[in-house]
Amino acid sequence: MTDSTRARAGIAPPNTAAALPGASRPAAALRWLLGGALALSLSACYTPPWQTISPNASQAEVQARLGKPREVYPLTPGVTRWLYPTKPFGEETIAADFDAQGRLLGTAQVLSMPEFNKVEIDKWTKTDVLHHFGEPVETSYFPLMKREVWTYRFKQDDVWYSMMNFYFDADGIVKTTQISPDPLHEKFDHDLF
Repeated sequence: MTDSTRARAGIAPPNTAAALPGASRPAAALRWLLGGALALSLSACYTPPWQTISPNASQAEVQARLGKPREVYPLTPGVTRWLYPTKPFGEETIAADFDAQGRLLGTAQVLSMPEFNKVEIDKWTKTDVLHHFGEPVETSYFPLMKREVWTYRFKQDDVWYSMMNFYFDADGIVKTTQISPDPLHEKFDHDLF
């Protein structure tokens, strides 16, 4: 169709710039870039609620922010620990420690390498491990080794889905620890051959 035929029929000539393949790609790319930048900036602003609680907050204030604790244990004399686990499938347990007056001493994510490194071999007991990390996600017993094993899911170095295993002797004393991959996140290649 010629331009004169289009003009007589009242049809506008085609916009050849818009008809070119990829002509709108820069605009789409810009939208994706801006959307990604917005998502990154919003995620960078997020702070977990337990990190925003000020020291010396009361137990009522902490409970209003985090809810009722799932586990409560005594630590050193006068110190009480509230635990907020995400088990069975989560890798975090938030601890809130309170003094004898019920004031917050601090909060921490205890399923982490810095916290696991506090465990003293041949000194810590099942009670120490329970009060520090909470109930394990899994317990096992190995009769040939005569060891009970408590297992906790965690993210090693905030990257690798792992399991921390505490091995206890018959007296309930920690004899060794072991980190293993979390089988929930293992990728098995069944089509190897």
